[in-house]
Amino acid sequence: MFTNHASTLPKLPALAPSVLQPRTKSPLRFRDLTLADIPQIMPLLAKARSRTCDYTIGGIYMWISFFNYKFCICNNTLFLSGLTENHTELPAFSLPIGEMPLRQSIQLLEDYCAANNIPLRFSAIPADRVGDFLAIRNFTLEPLSDWGDYLYNLSDLASLSGKKLSKKRNHVNRFTADNPGAHLDTLTEADVPALIEALNSWTATGEPETDTHRQEREMTADVLRNLSAYPFEGAVLRLADGTVAAFTLAEIIGDTIFVHIEKMDHTIAGAGEAINKMFAARISEKYPQIAYANREEDCGDPSLRYTKESYRPLTVLAKFNLHYNPAK
Repeated sequence: MFTNHASTLPKLPALAPSVLQPRTKSPLRFRDLTLADIPQIMPLLAKARSRTCDYTIGGIYMWISFFNYKFCICNNTLFLSGLTENHTELPAFSLPIGEMPLRQSIQLLEDYCAANNIPLRFSAIPADRVGDFLAIRNFTLEPLSDWGDYLYNLSDLASLSGKKLSKKRNHVNRFTADNPGAHLDTLTEADVPALIEALNSWTATGEPETDTHRQEREMTADVLRNLSAYPFEGAVLRLADGTVAAFTLAEIIGDTIFVHIEKMDHTIAGAGEAINKMFAARISEKYPQIAYANREEDCGDPSLRYTKESYRPLTVLAKFNLHYNPAK
C-alpha cells in the first residue's frame, strides 16, 4: 500500500547530474520519466516475471522524486536508475527488463558505471532472480529485511474465511452493522475532488499531521489528479449519505493485483477492513485469472508489519541489494 515507503524514510536530494549521464559514448542515456512514457514502458514491465511491486507502474511512478528514478530503453530492454531502498544516498539500478539477455544488460551497466566512476549496484532484486545475477558476476548480497512484499491469496482477502481471519470478519461485520446502506463504487475521475477533500480531512491516528503524513497525502493527491494517466483499478467505499469512508487504487499485472493506495477514515470502525474485503471480492469476480494480491512492504514499521501479518500472507517476497566489486 501507498503508505509503506513514506512512513519511515526522509525526503532525499536528487542525484548529481554527472551520475545520470555518461562522460563517454554509451548506448545508455538515462532521462526523466514522465506520465507520457507509461504506454512505452508498460509492455516491458510485464516481462519482469516478478510479483514484487518494484516493477509496476505505481511502484515506480509514485516514487519518482523520492528514489530519483530515471530510465532508458536499449534494444527493447528497460533500464532504471535510482537509489537503493535501504541506503537512499547510494545510486543503484533495478532489474533490467526486456529482450536483452541479462548478461549483456549487466555488461552495459558495468561499462556505464566505469565510464562515470560509480559502483555497479542493483537494488530490490527479487530473491528468485538473484541466482541469475550470481551466475554472471560475483556480487555481494545484502538482504532487504524490511522491504519484502506481502503476498496474499486473493480468495482469502475476498472471503476472510477461517478462524485465523475471524477478527477481520468481525471488523467488517461491525462496519456493516454500523453503516447500513454503505456501498462500494468504481472510482472514476468524477470522484477526484471529493476524494482529495476527504484525504485532506483524514489523519492516520487523529494526531497532528507529520511531515511524512503530509508527504504521502500530497503524493496520493497527485496520483488522483493524474488518474487518467495510470492503468489503475479503483473503488470508493461510501456511506448511505454519500460520505467517503475509504478508497483504494491498484494495478493488475499477470495473475497479481498490486494494491498501491488504500486510504480510509480511521474514525469509522472497520472501514479499512471493509474496503479491503469488498475490493478483493470485486476483483476476484471481475478478473478470475487473478490469484494473488501484493500489499507491498512494511519498511520496518511495527504497526504496518502487525497489520500486514494479521491478514495471514501466503508469503513475503524477499529482495536483495547486489554490490559488485570488480577487484575481487
